[in-house]
Amino acid sequence: MSHDSPVPAQAAIHPTAIIHAGAQLHESVTVGPYAVIGPQVRIGAGSSIGAHCIIEGRTTIGADNTFHSHAAVGGAPQDKKYAGEPTELHIGDGNTVREFCTINVGTEQGGGVTRMGDDNWIMAYVHIAHDCQVGSHTIMANSVALAGHVQVGDWAIIGGLTGVHQFTRVGAHAMIGFSSHVSQDVVPFVLAGGNPFAVRGLNIEGLRRRGFSGNQLSVLKTAYRIVFREGNTVQEACDKLQDLQSRVVQGDGWEDVLAVLAFLQHAERGIAR
Repeated sequence: MSHDSPVPAQAAIHPTAIIHAGAQLHESVTVGPYAVIGPQVRIGAGSSIGAHCIIEGRTTIGADNTFHSHAAVGGAPQDKKYAGEPTELHIGDGNTVREFCTINVGTEQGGGVTRMGDDNWIMAYVHIAHDCQVGSHTIMANSVALAGHVQVGDWAIIGGLTGVHQFTRVGAHAMIGFSSHVSQDVVPFVLAGGNPFAVRGLNIEGLRRRGFSGNQLSVLKTAYRIVFREGNTVQEACDKLQDLQSRVVQGDGWEDVLAVLAFLQHAERGIAR
């Protein structure tokens, strides 16, 4: 264990932890027994690294994060094309990562950076693969597996034992039920799940809990009918959503329709219905 600055005082680090001299840890960071922290790791104020965690690679972690025991963060991608390129992992503030989670750095082909935002709740055994882009305030239950290049929007919830296919997107405020097989994009604001996987409705309860107004929900219900109930193609749905957006008062569901429209316009894998 190195005692060189900026590694924190010995009292914050268990004597069995191994911290490379090149690591940059804020003085308030705590490190548990047998943790290993590599030379290119940076960890912000108030973060806690649990027993037996491995934090490696070009990994930058913000403030007030908690990593429970045996998390493996910043490891090489599980991609046979990876040949040691200097790719990165960026994690924001206030995240909780539970036991035995794995989060990998990116690949050059995928932009070079895996990202996670703020205030995410990542339960035990979750895998977040290379080049994933995870927003803020998400919840991933036990044993969720995100393949490479997956995007997860803010406030999304993914149920336990769910697998998400590479390059798939999960929209903001969407909720996916447990043990789902997700291979197409999941539109924002919806409730989806089951096998075969399908969209079941709007995530009404989740949206209410986050303060969506009655008018917002009414507009989203109209958008939902356009996308999922009228038999429209994706292009036809986009055209109708543009018309709907033009009729909605800005700030009263206007941005929500815009979010759905923008998501559909980039649905290269098709959308789950």
